[in-house]
Amino acid sequence: MPDLPPLTLIPFIDVIGTFVFAISGTQTAIDKKLDPFGASVIAFATALGGGTMRDLLLNLRPVWIQEELLLVTVFVAVMVTLFFRKQIGRFRRTLFLFDTMGIALFTVLGMEKALRLDVPPLIALVMGVVSAVFGGVVRDILCNEIPLIFRREVYATACLAGGASYLFMRLAPVPVGVPVWIAVGIIILIRLLAVRLKWAFPTLTPKE
Repeated sequence: MPDLPPLTLIPFIDVIGTFVFAISGTQTAIDKKLDPFGASVIAFATALGGGTMRDLLLNLRPVWIQEELLLVTVFVAVMVTLFFRKQIGRFRRTLFLFDTMGIALFTVLGMEKALRLDVPPLIALVMGVVSAVFGGVVRDILCNEIPLIFRREVYATACLAGGASYLFMRLAPVPVGVPVWIAVGIIILIRLLAVRLKWAFPTLTPKE
């Protein structure tokens, strides 16, 4: 297995993923007509909920408790979204892209953090999915919605596919860091195609 991507890559992905997820969470709060404090809580839960759950499962102290950068990132994202809410609200596709970018970045980030702790690859894949989707689950529950991963949309499945490709690429002779961006691209592509082509899983119905 080749060397892992540079350590400097993880904080970069963490900040970008936190920022785009915080925007997504803030916009959801605006749609629900919450006040600025409520929007901040939803943004925090969306952006940091998945990483917090991952770190707790890995017996680590959550990153945002160790340093202020991620909290500042959430605050900046909330302010930007509130200040430009009319402009952002007009572009639903942009909001969808923010969420899609968030799950893609956090899937790879969660896997990479787990792999650095010598966690088995399959468990690392689960940690990546937890990082990507758990914040959205908390957001939807707080906003009284059925979490997206429990509905028909191809969501967590895209994270699984991208995460699996990341594991395979780390075994291949490719330049260090390249698997990260290919995996991110795969997740984004699957999500875009799923929405565009209306891919969905069948719903479960009780037997009569």
